[in-house]
Amino acid sequence: MQSRLVFVHGIGGPRDPVRELTAWTGALASGMRAAGHSGAARHLLSDSQGMNMFVHYADLFAHGQAQGGGAGSGPPGIAGDAESEILSDLLVAWVDGLAAEHDGERDRKILDHARAEAGPRAQEQGGLAVVRRALNVATTLLALKPWGAAARWITPKTMVSHLAQVARYLARAEPDANGAGLDRRIRARVAEAVGNGPCVVVAHSLGSIVALETLHELNTPVPLFVTLGSPIAMRTVVWPRLAPQPPSVPECVGAWLNFWDRDDIIAVRPRLERELRPSATEVAPVSRRVDSDGTWVHSAEKYLAQPAVAGPIAEALAAADGPARSGGSA
Repeated sequence: MQSRLVFVHGIGGPRDPVRELTAWTGALASGMRAAGHSGAARHLLSDSQGMNMFVHYADLFAHGQAQGGGAGSGPPGIAGDAESEILSDLLVAWVDGLAAEHDGERDRKILDHARAEAGPRAQEQGGLAVVRRALNVATTLLALKPWGAAARWITPKTMVSHLAQVARYLARAEPDANGAGLDRRIRARVAEAVGNGPCVVVAHSLGSIVALETLHELNTPVPLFVTLGSPIAMRTVVWPRLAPQPPSVPECVGAWLNFWDRDDIIAVRPRLERELRPSATEVAPVSRRVDSDGTWVHSAEKYLAQPAVAGPIAEALAAADGPARSGGSA
């Protein structure tokens, strides 16, 4: 049976799934060609059987928007105490994680200032107070290299709204009319895309958390699980809230590669093999660093265009499908 390729996006606003699938496969094909897998790149782009899938769930965050403003209506807010607590913890973990990966006197001063801003205030009450604190932290962190140049198009409000999505997912709240929480509705979309056949799953950012939890609920063979810019190993906030506990590699996963960029402001404490238990068959995450150009390296396309990322994906698909997916230079 031919293996499918399932992409799971991360933080961000609603998007066009067709356009995103085109962009992600285009970036991945570019990386495949650079890695010497031009035949696999051609097969990926032709996809005459519709084997490439893009899981879209960002619209679920827009439905029942949290208090404090929806898209384009002032600072992003959070709905309740659980989300506020998680966002507050995320701020501290975010800054501490960045501090572990950065040195230099200038960066240290900026991070010390951000850490002071990130800590909860004794008299602070309500989600909007946490959001204001988060906006201050994001503004400070944008002074770090190389993100300062990105401040023209990545605003603190955008960064905080993205962090708020992580908090809302992990809060396991916002039930629909049938009692299904936001996190469960998001995982249902991933499960539908994965289906029953074998597939390679590539998950970015928050999508890596979503995909990890979904794969624990499924028996579908996943010869390769790839995570990009993942926040899974944020030990004090994400890790203890993952399901199931203790966090481990899903039994259906044959191999797990985790890629991170030192300049990725989201992928803090990126070495997942230190934090997750291996599966019963001793499969454990393998973390590999990549280095991208530009001021905002967290995008999925940046990661997918890396030969170090695209090469193993091409090889996994070829191993599952045989000659149809393989091929060298043309």
